[in-house]
Amino acid sequence: MLSIHNISKIYDGHIALDTLTLKIQAARTTVLIGPSGCGKSTLLRTIIGLVPPDGGHIIFENMEVTSETALQLRHRMGYVIQDGGLFPHLTGYDNVALMARYLGWEEARVDARIRDLTELTRFPEDSLQRYPVQLSGGQRQRVSLMRALMLDPDVLLLDEPLGALDPIIRADLQDDLREIFRTLGKTVVMVTHDMGEAAFFGDEIILMQDGRIIQQGTLHDMIHNPADEFVTRFINIHRSPLDVLNSETIAR
Repeated sequence: MLSIHNISKIYDGHIALDTLTLKIQAARTTVLIGPSGCGKSTLLRTIIGLVPPDGGHIIFENMEVTSETALQLRHRMGYVIQDGGLFPHLTGYDNVALMARYLGWEEARVDARIRDLTELTRFPEDSLQRYPVQLSGGQRQRVSLMRALMLDPDVLLLDEPLGALDPIIRADLQDDLREIFRTLGKTVVMVTHDMGEAAFFGDEIILMQDGRIIQQGTLHDMIHNPADEFVTRFINIHRSPLDVLNSETIAR
């Protein structure tokens, strides 16, 4: 689905991505995790073409992501950020419908698609006429997810989509998100800072540090076959949230 070759990015002398190479498999959830500033969000923005790399290239289904192709390719990528990124002057419905209307969809088609998405995301249909400020944090993220899925994209990119939510809402949305991923069978790339969340969602986990991939694989691999001391230290820091996961999830 996605091939990333020797991507590099430097901001004001700071290396955000250090000649990073990675392949993202189709129909799987790949989770990017690591400490703040490790480059995981920069990598996501590079994939969708919001941040041009200083070197290297990204191939999305045999097409390179460039400044010329980025807009076209974004129609095939759904993107969700931490605070939802909803337009405050538009209702939830209008936020979801925005790109479809821009592309000239008939209103009946827009409405039918939104009805399907409200059912998929378990969002109350009557709340779609509310503005973002009138919605809870969890509801705003569901609207943002619907907007990302509106064009039925091939890949879904999520940048800490649950990071700003309180624990109870976050747990509920985690369950629903994983069920949505399994139902749709889409390629998902998710950024998180929480190892417990990475284990919950990830078919594959990629641990990053200083713009580089330190280890790639399952949580089981990282616990029992750490690539270096940093992996073990990072795992141990997150031991508490990991302990609440069941053994089946950890074994993945």
